[in-house]
Amino acid sequence: MTHAKKIKFVVTDVDGVLTNGQLMFTSEGEHFKSFNTLDGQGIKMLQSCGIEVAIITGRTSDMVLKRASDLGITTVIQGREDKWVALEPMLGERGLIPEEVAYVGDDWPDLACIRRVGLGVAVANADAAVKDHADYITERRGGEGAFREVADLILKAQDKYDALLERWL
Repeated sequence: MTHAKKIKFVVTDVDGVLTNGQLMFTSEGEHFKSFNTLDGQGIKMLQSCGIEVAIITGRTSDMVLKRASDLGITTVIQGREDKWVALEPMLGERGLIPEEVAYVGDDWPDLACIRRVGLGVAVANADAAVKDHADYITERRGGEGAFREVADLILKAQDKYDALLERWL
């Protein structure tokens, strides 16, 4: 995919992308999220090749901060439904143009980013309107390795995948 060749920065939503989108609450109001290890490995693979990963999410959760910290993600913006307004300044800070950015999402708050970046991605179980505007739709569902699929796509397009794989053989 030609869009993926230029990507230097990948931004992702959390609920419905890095998780399956289900929110589980205890009677005390605590909530739980389940993250997929394939996605975590995909994030590490991108980072090892100099591709930064960031998170923009509409909800606020200490679990997201913990997972991001565990994965070395330093840019985490929470509690933002206006995701393009949050993302656009990041481009200037990094000297990037939209064509060098991939965004992975699943629902309407992600649409502005998906439509404006170089590689707009919808996960397999995304809302139909989001899929209609995406450059790529994953085969895997959110929370089931969809982000890893995107990482593999980018790394293969940039001829970095095989060298990474070779380290494990």
